[in-house]
Amino acid sequence: MPHFKTSYLLSISFISALGGYLFGFDFAVISGALPFLRDQFGLNEYWEGFATGSLALGAIIGCLAAGRVADKYGRRPGLFLAALIFGVSSLAMAFASGLGLFITARFVAGIGVGMASLLSPMYIAEVSPAQYRGRMVSINQLTIVLGILITNLINYSLRNSGPDAWRWMFGLGAVPSALFIIGVIWLPESPRWLLKAGKEEKGREVLKKIGGEDFSVSSMELIKDSLKGNQKISYKAVFEKAVFPAVLIGIVLAVFQQFCGINVVFNYPSNIFASIGASKDDQLLQTVFIGGVNLFFTVLAMFLVDKIGRRPLMLFGAAALAILYVVIAQLLAVHSALVGLFLLAAIGTYAISLGPVTWVLISEIFPNHVRGAASSIAVLCLWAAYFILTFTFPVLAKWIGMHNTFYLYSGICMLGFLFIRTKVRETKGKTLEELESVFTPH
Repeated sequence: MPHFKTSYLLSISFISALGGYLFGFDFAVISGALPFLRDQFGLNEYWEGFATGSLALGAIIGCLAAGRVADKYGRRPGLFLAALIFGVSSLAMAFASGLGLFITARFVAGIGVGMASLLSPMYIAEVSPAQYRGRMVSINQLTIVLGILITNLINYSLRNSGPDAWRWMFGLGAVPSALFIIGVIWLPESPRWLLKAGKEEKGREVLKKIGGEDFSVSSMELIKDSLKGNQKISYKAVFEKAVFPAVLIGIVLAVFQQFCGINVVFNYPSNIFASIGASKDDQLLQTVFIGGVNLFFTVLAMFLVDKIGRRPLMLFGAAALAILYVVIAQLLAVHSALVGLFLLAAIGTYAISLGPVTWVLISEIFPNHVRGAASSIAVLCLWAAYFILTFTFPVLAKWIGMHNTFYLYSGICMLGFLFIRTKVRETKGKTLEELESVFTPH
């Protein structure tokens, strides 16, 4: 039995997952800033949706760039570039003099988010032993929700700082960006990428640091076997008959994670709670409750994902959200204050299931030789779905009513449940190399 150096594994996983923290920051900061941005720039529902969703448009570019950087130059240079983009864009948003400059800066921030959303979980999956992989990859989701909670707390504390409070909200993102840059300098390269690039000795050393000599030898054999005959990588390879079924599953899961609708609760709590008569202070306070519940259930998911498994958690999340959304829709229709309680229940459900587990599955189910390209396509689709969701929510809420919008999300969750039940197989406890035979036909 290999003796894993868990302290080393945890340290490199947490450093990589700082990309998740910055993802959470850029994702959440808009919810506290929107009430100020509406006043600053006179946003209508279309510009509100575009200002929110522009992050996703940048993330699409980031995913495409990250996939190429990750496969050609390594996971570590990609993480460093993402960290640099985070820092520059945070300051650019803070000092934006007009709506056009602000949206451009948020688009650039999205490039960093897209790169980190792909590379952080990919890196963690590739350095983690099979029995720890689900828990380790979930660290990325943990840092995302920490970023959301801390950002919401800062936003709430700045609520009475005047009309320029939003500038401080965005500008403070430069601090964790600097920490991420410093941390990435210390990270080792992914051993799987090193072996694929022909740097066998360096890959051996990283694996020895993680699990000792025996683990290094056995892992190298598995990795090299999975890479035989697959040294030339291209996006075209992702659509080959042997690979595409796994890619399609990854795409559908990524799109479903967004179309399930929960991110409208994260991004538009001020709209939702304003519809039942909550004050601006109460709207911002609700974001703190949302962040706290999100954090608690994400931590719980970290302990369950390698015990209960991925598939049962995904099935639970889809079914429970479908039911909760029906209740939320009915409460919104009568302007009941109880809607807050059920929204928190929906957040908790998502945080223990679809939120972290989707990222775990995306990091696991693709074959080694196309993981960078396949992951980038799946995460690209995730961000495209996020843009559609966040852009359309203010418009749908005005056209068909906010309560009817949640009925729509409930129907999508029912369809997601059926897809997971029929197409997704369990992955817990299997090495990345063993999973190639699970998700790809031979």
